[in-house]
Amino acid sequence: MRSKYLLMIIRRLFQSVIVLIIVTLLVFLIIQAVPGDPVILFLGEGATEESIAYYTALFGFDQPVLVQYFRWITGLFRGEMGRSIILQMDVSDIIFTRLGTTLLIVIPAFILSVILGIIFGVAAALNRGKAVDSLVSFFANIGMAMPNFWMGILGIYIFALTLGILPVQGFVPPTQDLVESIRRLIMPVIIMASGPIAVFTRQTRSAMLEVVRQDYVRTAEAKGLGKKNTIIKHQLRNALIPIATVMGVMLGGMVGTTVLIESIFVVPGIGSLMILAIRSSDFMVVKNGVLILAIVVCICNLAVDLLYGVIDPRIRDSN
Repeated sequence: MRSKYLLMIIRRLFQSVIVLIIVTLLVFLIIQAVPGDPVILFLGEGATEESIAYYTALFGFDQPVLVQYFRWITGLFRGEMGRSIILQMDVSDIIFTRLGTTLLIVIPAFILSVILGIIFGVAAALNRGKAVDSLVSFFANIGMAMPNFWMGILGIYIFALTLGILPVQGFVPPTQDLVESIRRLIMPVIIMASGPIAVFTRQTRSAMLEVVRQDYVRTAEAKGLGKKNTIIKHQLRNALIPIATVMGVMLGGMVGTTVLIESIFVVPGIGSLMILAIRSSDFMVVKNGVLILAIVVCICNLAVDLLYGVIDPRIRDSN
């Protein structure tokens, strides 16, 4: 059985590698089709032909497209992502610093959304048709319908401008001031978690209502198991499979769509970096940023596949 599980992991890893190769090729070809010369944007309209030719050769833009692509790929295997034209820094230093800032928002928001979403979803399912169910469903619908940018503006107005208990915007690294960093991250984390909480709540409620009709639940109840054991060991555990699928999709999506939150609260994360790079045609940052986001999504999907086997051994043994 363990060998089947190992083969499943290897197969998923191989599929992820194929996906990443396709992503690198597509993003590189799309960037080549984008109009505009990043060297001219960097030097300005008054740049001489000699300086343009020098920097074009320096960054390798004078090479054939395939040569540029393979230079980029081989550089990745050496741990080199190239150099940003606009920022004049190593791309790896820029991206991983910004990614770390983004994860300071995404990971707490994801954990918060999973915990609260499952709790609210279970509460709604166990009280189907009652006031608790109606109240939870009402706020879940609001959370799914209301855009993040509107929730962010509302949060700033209430907690920063009206009550004055939280900073309006900005970011402080935890290594510089932990308390102030937490204060500035509270609103971005809560706002980012609001939508996923609603999604997890609705998914958990639906999954629990589907499971509660199964024969093994009625058998467990007939055997005299306590209500708590029945809910946790039989209902919730089997309901976690569709919830785990949503977890993988949601976590990858949260990493890739932080630009609104980062723009509202002026957080220097990878989302705001990608916008800056696109506007300034800093293609080296763009293609490496897309690659990193694709890797994160692949890791999330792989984690979901592994989680399936932990939740339900039958899935693990059938692969």
